Amino acid sequence: METKGTGRSPLWPLAVWAVTRAALLLSVFRVYVFPGPDVTSDVSVIYRGWYEVLRQGTFPLDDVTWQYPPAAALAILSPGALPFLSYAHAFFVLACLCDAVVLALLAYAARRPGRSARGVWVWVAGVPLLGPTVYARYDLMVTAVAVAALLAGARHPRAMGALAAVGALVKVWPALLLAGAVRRRAWVSAAVTGAGVALLFALSMPGAFAFLTFQRDRGTEVESLGALVFHVARHFGWRGEVLLNYGSVEFLGPWVDVVSGAALALTGIAFGWLLLWRLRARRLTGAVLADAALTAVLLFTVTSRVISPQYLVWLVGLAAVCLTHRASRMGPPALMIVAASLLTVLEFPAGFAHVVQSDGYGVTLLVLRNGLLVAATLGAARRLWRATVPPRPGAPAPPQAARTTETPVSS
Repeated sequence: METKGTGRSPLWPLAVWAVTRAALLLSVFRVYVFPGPDVTSDVSVIYRGWYEVLRQGTFPLDDVTWQYPPAAALAILSPGALPFLSYAHAFFVLACLCDAVVLALLAYAARRPGRSARGVWVWVAGVPLLGPTVYARYDLMVTAVAVAALLAGARHPRAMGALAAVGALVKVWPALLLAGAVRRRAWVSAAVTGAGVALLFALSMPGAFAFLTFQRDRGTEVESLGALVFHVARHFGWRGEVLLNYGSVEFLGPWVDVVSGAALALTGIAFGWLLLWRLRARRLTGAVLADAALTAVLLFTVTSRVISPQYLVWLVGLAAVCLTHRASRMGPPALMIVAASLLTVLEFPAGFAHVVQSDGYGVTLLVLRNGLLVAATLGAARRLWRATVPPRPGAPAPPQAARTTETPVSS
């Protein structure tokens, strides 16, 4: 994508971004009604309700659907910066602005030596495939922070650590961006920033960490990997229910606690593998920092008992950062993530009624979407391991194409 020619002009991704984002805005502004349930109600009803509580200086302690770290309050309060718009409209405009910031960051990174414009196209194409949900949740705002952190990367470890800590205090998962970080400055910066922001919220707003106890009785969300067990079991007499619980549609009933426990065990195994990789990895370059972050978040996502549609924007953003590096090995997983994004919008919101009913169409969509995510996770883990862990004595060396000329990151 770096060769010259009209088809390679940087104006092309900008033009495609403008057209697709205009379509997203028309949808969330309800000029065009997207098939399925109204995804904007979370903003106009739930977020707006939280906004009214948060602006009083406290967290919504009486609402168990508030399941977020304290800095999430900043995202919920942000529409107040545009008082000339309604709450919902201001939120959508800010989401689009964050989308544009990510595009600008990726485009700037793509111009540096050893970089590629592939990541720009992953972002331009991947986000609109998720449909209007992507502008009707605050996950895009968190993703913008995560993308900025990873692009700071090895060159600015303190900035990366600080941004990762802030992101983690907004929605936890950006803590995984540090999976491949080797510079002590990144970890120290993350620890100091995280502790400082957490202390500020704890002292200034009651209930900053009440969210930690709000999820103990959750079931298994109907779009998760574990939910496939119950989608099939319903056709063989399983007597559970599908209910709105803790802000998402979940399976509740016999054996749900077992499947949820199995998901937690899988998460433990996945992070055990991640720790083993971190101990054995040696070829740690700037590209590996991004590849490791994507792999870690994929592991977190597929083993979770909840896979909400907006989670895919995390993966699209991280895949985009990976592919700004020519040396990244995450090309195939990134393509699977983009394909999974298309299947996600087909199952939510467009086909959510079929998913809730566990009919053939809904289950097929989930099997394909979750199958792609599992394949992307296993592929990313395998590629990360082979690119960074030296082979055992007597084992064949990795193929020449797997080697990189990037300078390893030092401490």
